[in-house]
Amino acid sequence: MKLRKITQKLAIFFKKHRLKLWALLVVLLAFYWFCLPEPLFNDPTCMVLEAKDGSLLGARISADGQWRFPHMTSVPDKFQKAIVAFEDRRFFSHPGFDPLAFARAMRQNLRNQRVVSGASTLSMQVIRLARKGKSRTVFEKLIEIVLATRLEIKYTKQEILAFYTSNAPFGGNVVGLDAAAWRYYGKKPENLSWGEAATLAVLPNSPGLIHPGRNRNALFNKRNRLLNRLLQDGEIEQMTYQLAVDEILPDKPHPLPRLAPHLLNRAFTENFKKDGKQFTKLKTTIDPALQVRLTELAQRKSINLKGNEIHNLAIIVLEVETGNVLAYIGNAPSTGPENGEDVDIIKAPRSTGSILKPFLYAMMLNEGKILPKSLITDIPTQISGYKPENFMETYDGVVPADKALSHSLNVPFIRMLQDFTVEKFHFNLKKLGLTTLTKPPNHYGLTLGLGGAEASLWDLTSAYSGMARTLGNFYKNAGQYRSNEFHKPNYLVETSAKELDKLAKDAPLLSADAIWFSFEAMEEVQRPTTQGEWERFESSRRIAWKTGTSFGFRDAWAVGVSPNYVVGVWAGNADGEGRPGLVGVYAAAPILFDVFNMLPASKWFDPPFDAMKKMAVCKQSGFPALDYCEKETVYVNEKGINAPPCPYHQIVHLDNANQWQVNSSCETPSAMQNVPWFVLPPVEEYYFKMKNPGYVSLPAFRKDCEINDEKSSGLMQMIYPRKGAKIYIPLDLDGNLSRTVFKMAHRNPSTVVYWHLDNEYIGLTKTFHELELNPPAGKHKITLVDEKGNRLELKFEVFAKN
Repeated sequence: MKLRKITQKLAIFFKKHRLKLWALLVVLLAFYWFCLPEPLFNDPTCMVLEAKDGSLLGARISADGQWRFPHMTSVPDKFQKAIVAFEDRRFFSHPGFDPLAFARAMRQNLRNQRVVSGASTLSMQVIRLARKGKSRTVFEKLIEIVLATRLEIKYTKQEILAFYTSNAPFGGNVVGLDAAAWRYYGKKPENLSWGEAATLAVLPNSPGLIHPGRNRNALFNKRNRLLNRLLQDGEIEQMTYQLAVDEILPDKPHPLPRLAPHLLNRAFTENFKKDGKQFTKLKTTIDPALQVRLTELAQRKSINLKGNEIHNLAIIVLEVETGNVLAYIGNAPSTGPENGEDVDIIKAPRSTGSILKPFLYAMMLNEGKILPKSLITDIPTQISGYKPENFMETYDGVVPADKALSHSLNVPFIRMLQDFTVEKFHFNLKKLGLTTLTKPPNHYGLTLGLGGAEASLWDLTSAYSGMARTLGNFYKNAGQYRSNEFHKPNYLVETSAKELDKLAKDAPLLSADAIWFSFEAMEEVQRPTTQGEWERFESSRRIAWKTGTSFGFRDAWAVGVSPNYVVGVWAGNADGEGRPGLVGVYAAAPILFDVFNMLPASKWFDPPFDAMKKMAVCKQSGFPALDYCEKETVYVNEKGINAPPCPYHQIVHLDNANQWQVNSSCETPSAMQNVPWFVLPPVEEYYFKMKNPGYVSLPAFRKDCEINDEKSSGLMQMIYPRKGAKIYIPLDLDGNLSRTVFKMAHRNPSTVVYWHLDNEYIGLTKTFHELELNPPAGKHKITLVDEKGNRLELKFEVFAKN
């Protein structure tokens, strides 16, 4: 009867306040629906860098000082079974709240007169982790139950497990399974054994147990009880159980891997916040095995270099086809903070030395300004006060262009650059991707070709990989080119496919034939020995490579190219200190070859015959052939048809005995012998004869022949000083000007030459035409007259230098 009256009263009450009750219900439902925080977890996470196989390269601790890796999207099977068995056996069947577990907990707590069981499900624990700092009261427990049921509506069971696994405490400042697996076991969570998974499953319940000396037996017993439960549940077999319980516990957290610390810092800078989003877990293209081997190599080589006070070393390996970075050693490990260990040398601008020469050679071939074996002048040179010198301070007179590259001769390349123009070279280098050329061309001048500018190892290997990609894809693209071959290297795994540019017949930057001839010359690289002789460096495989040494021995470079890989090496000091012996070929090149020996061998590039031309060239000069030189037919660069004809072969008129030169003033045309002759200018001849004894100089004119001014001017040439030179002469300790050696070349060295300074006779020379003079400061004129009356005059100016 009482129940009926209560029911009637409630019915009247609900009928009377129907609208208010419906409104209240709607409010409660709305509150329930929107009660979950969004996002559920907003804690800062570590910056994590993974190799291409998913293994850990390194991580930066999060902003709040916790080792908390980014959210896990899935939970490894072993840990999932272990955590469910330990924390919430009915997890997959309850709606977020387990009434049976709650009743059991109440009974246990009442029996023990204290809280011994909280009856929290994994869903409720996720809520408690999200609502940091809340007290453990009955009221808070009720809130957790409500929020847990809402959590179950919004997320799947697997997603809830992922929330728990990513945010549970694992002792100290370790949060989440991902970080815990690496900190305690040095491996990915997926690779945990059953014993390791069980250990980590019991830790969030009592994270303090992980500390050494703090009740380790309790952790050991908890783990083994869980393993026994898994055995009883049929999740593991007896053998697996026995092996698991025999595993020892981790004694303390291990340091995380530091396989690519400089790449980690670079990735943090470039990707931590991108397009308004925070990216804290990045998968890279790094090959972990290669990265480890090169780190060990860098450490070994660094020890050797330190013997010469050379403290820094960088290595990068690119995959040609994709441009992906396979290894990134930004600096040698264990260099020490006092020696700039944290400096990422790979992206640091450094003086280039000779490392840009192949680009100039390829550009000139690309425009047809030279052929591969065109002779380039190699004599003492001074251009507007700039005086380049070869490394060994010797000269060849003239040298084939490809040999100038393989020998890395400075003077021929400065003359090539002068012909090509600094402005055009500067413009093309920027198109190749050299981002450090921030000054206008006139700021660098001709020094642009010999280290007057700076470049990074990143940009240089990128440009060389673009060359290799262009050549390698030439046949794949049926003799056509893509405009995006020269793109920047990529160290992140691409999530979307790149769109390929349309094919074009003309190369946008460098043609395949120009690149082929450049690589052929680079494959024949030679370097001077300590005795001053040239020595070819042999390699176990075909590699096109180039070294560079900056002024003052501050930077040693080596870059090598194969069809599949580009390797870049730099050695030096981050603070710019130069060291004797810090030369590319000795400090960097041996490391380059060691790196290539760690990489798979590959077939050499196919010659791009479709982009070449067959042409008759003069055998001695390498220039397009004239009718009167010894010819040979060779493949040359396609634009080689634009190269100038040979300037060194000419027809000379000799007497019947082929002993003297004659002309119309002393011999009839019918009695002349018209003979083709390879003729170099006097200075070029002077140096060329020293190294080429087979060179035959032009015969002298017969005594009864008259020589006009044009012929006379070709007999003598000043070596030093050159016309219009400005000579800076230092003062000796006594205050007088030092003496200067003046030097000239005569086509017939045995001829007597009379020297005059400012119209005053000062002496004569024969065979070796050199005089030591000390003209005073000011403008002067030197006049040379040989025994046959041929004259040579030039003006110069002397400056006294304190």
